[in-house]
Amino acid sequence: MSETLSMKKGVEASGTYKLGEWTVRRLGYGAMRLSGKMIYGPPDDPAQAAKVLRTAVASGVNHIDTSDYYGPHHTNHLIREALHPYPDDLVLVTKVGNRRAADKSWPVALGKDEIISAVQDNLKHLGLDALHVVNLRVGGPNGPSKTQSVAEPFGVLADLQKQGLVRHLGISNCTPEQMAEAQAIAPVVCVQNSYNVAQRSDDAFVDACAAQGIAYVPFFPLGGFAPLKQQALKDVAAELGVTVMQVALAWLLQRSANMLLIPGTSKVEHLKENLSAGGLVLQEDVVAKLNSIASA
Repeated sequence: MSETLSMKKGVEASGTYKLGEWTVRRLGYGAMRLSGKMIYGPPDDPAQAAKVLRTAVASGVNHIDTSDYYGPHHTNHLIREALHPYPDDLVLVTKVGNRRAADKSWPVALGKDEIISAVQDNLKHLGLDALHVVNLRVGGPNGPSKTQSVAEPFGVLADLQKQGLVRHLGISNCTPEQMAEAQAIAPVVCVQNSYNVAQRSDDAFVDACAAQGIAYVPFFPLGGFAPLKQQALKDVAAELGVTVMQVALAWLLQRSANMLLIPGTSKVEHLKENLSAGGLVLQEDVVAKLNSIASA
């Protein structure tokens, strides 16, 4: 069996879910790691980065997560160079709410002019007339802020949506209360928060989104910049003869039908592992063992 066929089977096995007006496969791709070290500057190997993008799409991925502040700008340039003109069913989801400084930090950028500029930059660098989905990134590096209002910045995005520059809106790094605040302004089609087999503070939020038909997009399925080190994950992976990442992704797919996954990598071999996870079915006893991680 060819590697592309194996990946395609995994993507197909992951199923589909609605994202705005589109039906996307639940295994997608996150493009953050295509830029340089610390998500800053160009990639060390642009040809490899382009190959990752083309291989993902050839394998059936039709949901790519990105942002113009990855690089900044370099990731969106790569996506355009590798994939434009885009397949009709490809949904590009971007986000605004931060920017990149020369010291590689991530300053908040939620002012009206900053959001308008970020949307225009994403449009230009992706080569689109209208962005498919834009997430408003709020909160901070340690998670959502329970006291932050999203009304003003989300209202700016809603105005841009009315102008036809954005098709659908989402919100990232948020609380259920902030999603409700945003929904009072315009429909929300997705929530993008940190969530994985060990970090499950959003359990009720996942279920609430599912009840409303809203996609939940978990980032950092293995803990991101602070990788998970739970022995139970390693034990299950060893028993099944798969990688820890494949177990983590399979658990998320089985957690709820509204989960849309966007695992990222800059290497084709890791992409193969990630996409093949769509075909991994975890039995009830394995799921129970993994569920115990969060309460350990």
